[in-house]
Amino acid sequence: KLHSDLDKGVGTVKYTLSGDGAGTVFTIDETTGDIHAIRSLDREEKPFYTLRAQAVDVDTKKPLEPESEFIIKVQDINDNEPRFLDGPYVASVPEMSPVGAYVLQVKATDADDPTYGNSARVVYSILQGQPYFSIDPKTGVIRTALPNMDREVKEQYQVLIQAKDMGGQLGGLAGTTTVNITLTDVNDNPPRFPKSIFHLKVPESSHVGSAIGRIRAVDPDFGKNAEIEYNIVPGDGGNLFDITTDENTQEGVIKLKKPLDFETKKAYTFKVEASNLHLDHRFHSVGPFKDTATVKINVLDMDEPPVFSKPIYTMEVYEDTPVGTIIGAVTAQDLDAGSSSVRYFIDWKNDVDSYFTIDATEGTIATNELLDRESTPQYNFSIIASKVSNPLLTSKVNVIINVLDVNEFPPEISVPYETSVCENAKPGQVIQIITAADKDLSPAGQRFSFKLSSEASNKPNFTVHDYRNNTAGIETRRNGYSRRQQELYFLPIIIEDSSYPVQSSTNTLTIRVCRCDSDGTIQSCNVEAIFLPVGLSTGALIAILLCIVILL
Repeated sequence: KLHSDLDKGVGTVKYTLSGDGAGTVFTIDETTGDIHAIRSLDREEKPFYTLRAQAVDVDTKKPLEPESEFIIKVQDINDNEPRFLDGPYVASVPEMSPVGAYVLQVKATDADDPTYGNSARVVYSILQGQPYFSIDPKTGVIRTALPNMDREVKEQYQVLIQAKDMGGQLGGLAGTTTVNITLTDVNDNPPRFPKSIFHLKVPESSHVGSAIGRIRAVDPDFGKNAEIEYNIVPGDGGNLFDITTDENTQEGVIKLKKPLDFETKKAYTFKVEASNLHLDHRFHSVGPFKDTATVKINVLDMDEPPVFSKPIYTMEVYEDTPVGTIIGAVTAQDLDAGSSSVRYFIDWKNDVDSYFTIDATEGTIATNELLDRESTPQYNFSIIASKVSNPLLTSKVNVIINVLDVNEFPPEISVPYETSVCENAKPGQVIQIITAADKDLSPAGQRFSFKLSSEASNKPNFTVHDYRNNTAGIETRRNGYSRRQQELYFLPIIIEDSSYPVQSSTNTLTIRVCRCDSDGTIQSCNVEAIFLPVGLSTGALIAILLCIVILL
């Protein structure tokens, strides 16, 4: 209320109001000077107003006194509840945390005047979420209230927090918010196999490197704390099987390292260990963080093709072998449990394969045509073996047949066929080294032997010394030779080879008697005239020549 000392109460004074909120928030009675609020006031919106008032003469419209300024303060009342401006909240805390572990701090604000009474004094409490969590009533700090909360039992918690003004007294205003708390995982659970024995059935035809089965250990932890490594315990299966971890499923994938053979071994048993990769030292007492299980693998028998006794067969045959002659055999067996008979046949590729036949039951290979080594020295073809019980199951092997040369030609003396001997030669003197040649294709290690014919060996003129290295020496047996008595000697030499069949020949070496000096150098090998008594008849001359021949 405004009042001027000049106002006598007779209606000559008029009051006016100007300034902050004049006419909109406040109004003044022009006659009495009473000031009224014309709408609701909100201290939180505007805590005070600055106004100016003046008393004016009604008749002259002139101010009766100077304008006065005054302030209207809005008195606070508890009309605002606390508010969580950042809610709802999301927080996390590791599982198995001790009591009192910090989780989160919440904060509520109250728009009322904190300097006036308890309107803005806030107290925090938990409406929902006990006994798992607690809150400091003054600071709003949330902590764990129970020990060893287990994520694997319950992972998510929704806590309802209340903030109440007036210090929490009756009649105070309250606001609420939710805090969604997640227990984060720690490695507090070891992996465990759900059963102690895993049974797997694996076909023996499984390929090396293929996955033949899966086993799984269960770890209720999450993320890296649930990562498992599998290992085969050294023993029966370590060399034949391997195990790896499927990163997506955390299963142990068993793979084959070597081929399986039902006929060799029908079952395998080994142990597998599952262990955590990432350990937490705080929970070692819960351990050990590994588990073992037994894996039993039964190998399934598969119908397999016959197996040849050799990876390749090599045979030899002479080129003159008669048609129908057996030159060798192949052998294949059915190694399956229910053994089946085997049939053989030639895998025809071209006409060359028709040179041989095979006995379908015995596997013996025979010639079907005459062979010529000079035309085809080697034959290469395939034999197929099939099971009688399942002809579609076949196996193949290569057969190489080498055609051997037949010893058709006898060895002969190599040039020269003529040599000489000095008249003054001494016994045991080598006058010629001879070698031999064979028109056949001599095999490696072919050997020739040399000797005199039986008739010549009984004569005291020359001998043959076999050096056993495919050469021989012609040696003298007499102390000197006379051209006048005999100018030529014909030495029959037998040469024999070592091939099959053995071939031999008799070769004649002509030896001429020559006149030599003391060093053995030949001076003349010409025939000198032989003077015969005049009057010798033709018959006498023939008789003389026959005697010379007999002397040889």
